[in-house]
Amino acid sequence: MTIHKLPVNGRTTARDLLTVAEVCAELGVARSTFYDWRAAHKGPHGLKLPNGEVRIRRDELDRWLKCLEEMA
Repeated sequence: MTIHKLPVNGRTTARDLLTVAEVCAELGVARSTFYDWRAAHKGPHGLKLPNGEVRIRRDELDRWLKCLEEMA
């Protein structure tokens, strides 16, 4: 799994960003399922880059999974 880091004020931070493909692979779901969840506001929150690509912060994915676990 590739970890992308954002530079902030010339520094690299520990905030890792996952691609949609990486999230789908980790969850074992199709890309279309992930986008269906996003459209229904049921998936993890992400951010859209200026080039239109979506990234999910690792801590947001972990938070979302923990919430699902608590609801089960």
